[in-house]
Amino acid sequence: MTPTATESRAAAEPAVTEFEGSVRSVDGTDVRLEETYFYPEGGGQPADRGTIDGIEVVDVQTRDGAVVHELASTPEFGAGETVDGSIDEDFRTYCMRAHTASHLLYGAGRRLLEDHGYGGFDIGTEKCRIDFETRNPDALDARSLERLLAEAVWDSREVTWREMDAERARADDEIVFNVTENAERADTVRVVEIDGWDIAACGGTHVRNTIEIGPIAVLDISNPGADLVRVEYAVGPTAIRARTDRARATNRAARALETGIEELPERASAVARRNAELEDELAELRSRLLENRLEALGEEATERDGQRWVVGELDVDGVGPNDAADQARERAGELGDVVVLTGVDGSAFVAAATTGETDASGIVEDVTAAFGGGGGGGETLAQGGGLDAEPAAVVEFLREEY
Repeated sequence: MTPTATESRAAAEPAVTEFEGSVRSVDGTDVRLEETYFYPEGGGQPADRGTIDGIEVVDVQTRDGAVVHELASTPEFGAGETVDGSIDEDFRTYCMRAHTASHLLYGAGRRLLEDHGYGGFDIGTEKCRIDFETRNPDALDARSLERLLAEAVWDSREVTWREMDAERARADDEIVFNVTENAERADTVRVVEIDGWDIAACGGTHVRNTIEIGPIAVLDISNPGADLVRVEYAVGPTAIRARTDRARATNRAARALETGIEELPERASAVARRNAELEDELAELRSRLLENRLEALGEEATERDGQRWVVGELDVDGVGPNDAADQARERAGELGDVVVLTGVDGSAFVAAATTGETDASGIVEDVTAAFGGGGGGGETLAQGGGLDAEPAAVVEFLREEY
């Protein structure tokens, strides 16, 4: 199909980055050409960068069916004049590689996912993303996906595009529609095919062979929404840096664990298992220490107004205000009628529990009134924190006050 004067030839002839064009209209900084090779933003691909007659093109959009070039300043040329268009070749090449890589990714998704649909696509300056609609979001593995992509690049698969009747394209279950709503309503669509790998209706710019894409790195796989899998990837220098950083991190981990790279997964698993065992042992020791400390405080209990009061510091590493409140609640009635425990977790805290005759919240209010901080609770359980005092001073205050 021969494009009309309002269309861009960028997708059909992506290798063209220098051209002459006749000016159709000028409206301030907005310029329309009779024919352009600038790619307008759309379908997840950013607009081309470049100049028209030496003036920077800051944006390219399609408005009312026409490609509009927004310039950095008002041009001196007018309608009917011939101008020189120059497209930033490096950025165009990057977009071509990144966009073709998205087709490789979708083709890999066809192979790895039992059910999938196209959920969106975006090219960023450092990384890109493609979304899959799938009911099996855990089926994609970053390294398996990256391996498939590397093989598809290495295979040097031919990339072709052609105009196709839209109805025929929609009737073909193999063709994915990676196009805008307006394009879906058109009579014809551009179909991009990677030989033996993927075929999709797409209006972006692409390389002619997968080998031109170069390195691809899968950066992350996430689930941004229900039945949606997002793959973030990079091409070119960003991909090289990501792979290099990954290799360096792997080597550092292997050295730290005193093993080889091949044995690293097994060694890391063994270390993780041992850490879990040590955590369990530490928790058991902490529990025993806490038990012994509470028993010791119980032996120091005092009688006040017919009630047994247990007041003291829980100087056990790792025991915070919530732990103290839990212990006080569990021991109220068993260890004493009133159990008040203090400790440090950044700052001093207090937790009080009673069998009901004495108001726990009143005890905490008296402590915070004396030492600052704040807190709250009910008649049988309350706690406070941010106290401007050492736990020993809080204990002394409680023993003297009550």
